[in-house]
Formats: sequence, C-alpha cells, structure tokens
Amino acid sequence: MDLVTLFVIGVTSLVSFKAFNDRYFFDRFKFNIAGIERGEQWRFFTSGVLHADLQHLFFNMFTLFFFADEVVGSFNSVKFLIIYLASMLGGSFLSYIINRNNYAYSAVGASGAVSGIIYSAILLDPSMRIYFGIPGWIFGIGYMIYSIIGMQRKADNIGHDAHIGGAITGYLITLLYDYNIILDRPFVVGAMLLPIVAVIILIKMNKV
Repeated sequence: MDLVTLFVIGVTSLVSFKAFNDRYFFDRFKFNIAGIERGEQWRFFTSGVLHADLQHLFFNMFTLFFFADEVVGSFNSVKFLIIYLASMLGGSFLSYIINRNNYAYSAVGASGAVSGIIYSAILLDPSMRIYFGIPGWIFGIGYMIYSIIGMQRKADNIGHDAHIGGAITGYLITLLYDYNIILDRPFVVGAMLLPIVAVIILIKMNKV
C-alpha cells in the first residue's frame, strides 16, 4: 500500500482518537458555520481529520483503503494527495454554501475527501466491481442520487452535501489530470456528470 495513503490514514486516525477524548479539541476544529463566520477558516480542513466515533472513522478509512490504490496507481502519490485534500475542501465548501444561514450547523469526517477519491477511482476504472459486482460507474451515479435525496430530506445525521461536494471535486480534478478519459469513455463521463448537473440546478432553485 502507498505510503502517502498510509500517512493519511494514520494522521486521520491519531487526530480522531485525540478528539474522542478531548471535547474542547473536537469543538475547536470541527466544521461549524458560526466558527467559520468568526473567521476560523481552518475548520474547512481540520473537520476532515475528525470523526464522531470509532465506527465513523473505520468506515471512512476502510473505504479510502479500498479505492486509494486505483488513484495512486493511475497517477501518483502527490496527485492522489491533491485530489484528497481538494475534495475535502470541496465537500466543506458545498456544506458551507448550503448551510451558511444555519449558524448551529456542525459536521466532522473525511467523507468529502473519500468521496472525491471514490469518484476519481471510478472514472479511472469504471468497470471495477463494487458491492456484489455492481459496475463502478453505476455505483457512482447511485451514490450521488442517494446523497442528493438525503441532502434534500435532511432526515438523518449524514453530511450528504459534503459527499456531493467531494465527489464533484474529485471528478473535475481527475478529468483535469487526464482529459483523455473524456475521449476514451465519453458515455461514462457524461453519465456521471448528470447528477452533478442536477445538484447545481437544485442549488440554483433553492431546493436544498
């Protein structure tokens, strides 16, 4: 396994464990609209290395472990890290855009960053099989549709908007790094673009 991926998992795990036992630390660095409005912009990034509990941490890091090698193998460790961090920021930024009027809104987790890696890996290998043999590109579209519905309903405690923001960022940067994907797999690229367009339309219509 790539050392940069192990480093990301290690740092995220260590910081998350620190936050499990230190409420002040957790509150200081979580994503929080009121804090950001006070000028604490570091929360856009630091929230991505915090998790609510051990199950939350394990799920995100296990998912990252599963998809990271595809991105590292197709690009390199540096580009993987750029996609990861940019997707973390993209997920936080979309959460901010959607929830900016709710000063009490808070969130933690690497889900935005991991979603960016998932979408990147699927673009690089749309034929990969996920969960009982589902083709990667179909899983990616379904994942986005599920996140869009969850973002609209707001009926659970999941940061669906961060998932979507991260996935969009991973999608765009991957195509920027390798635009030949558009020429080689136009159907997959177009199909995975549709839910992204749907999100933009919903935001413009104030439906989320």
